[in-house]
Amino acid sequence: MEVIYGLLPGMLLLGLVGVAVFFWAVRSGQYDDMDGAANRVLMDDDNDPEELEADEEPQVKNEARKDE
Repeated sequence: MEVIYGLLPGMLLLGLVGVAVFFWAVRSGQYDDMDGAANRVLMDDDNDPEELEADEEPQVKNEARKDE
């Protein structure tokens, strides 16, 4: 029975921390766009390697050439 006296305040503190983190996430905008990531998966990328023109190269290769 003595263990409950130690666990109860600990669980209440842990619950309050969880509620505080939830309110922080809501205020910082973590839940503003719930459908954006789900829809972004279905959209095509603009920089597909197959669609690049012959004289156009990806940005990564251009940065590598600058270092040489």
